[in-house]
Amino acid sequence: MIQYERFILSNGLRILVHEDHATPMAVMNIMYDVGARDENPEQTGFAHLFEHLMFGGSDNIPDFDTELQLAGGTNNAYTSNDLTNYYDILPVTNIETALWLESDRMLKLDFSEKSLSVQRNVVCEEFKEHYINRPYGDVWHILRKLVYEKHPYQWPTIGLELQHVRDATLADVENFFYKYYRPNNAILSISGGISAEKALALAKKWFGDIPAGEKFERNIPNEPVQTAAKFQHVKKDVPVNVIYKAWKMPGRTEKDYYATNLLSDVLGLGESSRLQHALKKETKLFTDVAAYITGSIDTGMFIITGKLAEDVTYEQAEKGIQQELDKIRITVISDTELTRVKNTVEMDIASNNTGVMNKAEMLATAEMLESADLVNTEIHRYLNVDAASVHAMAQTLLTDEKCCTLYYGKD
Repeated sequence: MIQYERFILSNGLRILVHEDHATPMAVMNIMYDVGARDENPEQTGFAHLFEHLMFGGSDNIPDFDTELQLAGGTNNAYTSNDLTNYYDILPVTNIETALWLESDRMLKLDFSEKSLSVQRNVVCEEFKEHYINRPYGDVWHILRKLVYEKHPYQWPTIGLELQHVRDATLADVENFFYKYYRPNNAILSISGGISAEKALALAKKWFGDIPAGEKFERNIPNEPVQTAAKFQHVKKDVPVNVIYKAWKMPGRTEKDYYATNLLSDVLGLGESSRLQHALKKETKLFTDVAAYITGSIDTGMFIITGKLAEDVTYEQAEKGIQQELDKIRITVISDTELTRVKNTVEMDIASNNTGVMNKAEMLATAEMLESADLVNTEIHRYLNVDAASVHAMAQTLLTDEKCCTLYYGKD
């Protein structure tokens, strides 16, 4: 159980405070409700580009990192398809430094051609290094485009094309900033040895005068129901052949999400999972095989993927997967098997909710999804799933006509 207090400033900034006086450190986490799904299809990669621009200096602070390091702190950030998150870790005695720094870059970044040029080049090099020149680097570009027809999940956070980032102008990034990087589109979460009263006072001092942005409504196109199987075979000079099978699944806040997540764990989480036992240990069709979900806010992906063993054909590998899918669709899983994966989920949630950094991030994420209290109640949604619900998802979700299959390899 994570105890917290919640406040909202007049400009719409949501504030969550978890007191933990057992540590001399504190974490200030600020999460913005913007990700790759909010991008223009002709200007993808902007959410990730902006993550980099946020470290290029603000109106009054030319060097964010240096100021934080002088206060004994470190920081980092990440971008997903759904959100962008920044966090600062430092001694609790210096927590005000983090609020000063984050508030200044929320108020106004240092928009300059120099800063944009530097960060644009950094992102372009990252794109080339990780997605163009690295083996299997373009798998997610291909798979997302195969699975999604209309939803912006069809491109990864790095962007759809390198040229989109190269073409970004100063006007483009300023418009993006003032639309999404506003207090009413953000959640400030503080965890550490600071009282809720003091944290609120400091938040008001540094963030209270930042004007709210104009309200906007997301106009994200609904992803159509898939009615026919999709297939793509990509030949690349890579070490081993890989197979991906993906199905669209309920979004993160939908009721059936929890049964679907447990279904993926039964099939492919860990050495004792069905796919690992049958296809890696027994038949030795794969050197590695797994099932997992993307956990997206909107329609996500349920994925089965594996590296084929030497001399195993795609057809043999797919037949092995199909046999395991047939089994789980026909027969209800045992209570023992369901309890095993529930115990794993329970341990994962407990582990994620330890430490001031995790607590600050988990509270912000829960608030973004639904309510901060989700951090304490979500485990019950998993524990309340019965075997019949998991079986129902196996029958309705993992069908041939809803499947997207990607063969990727040297053959």
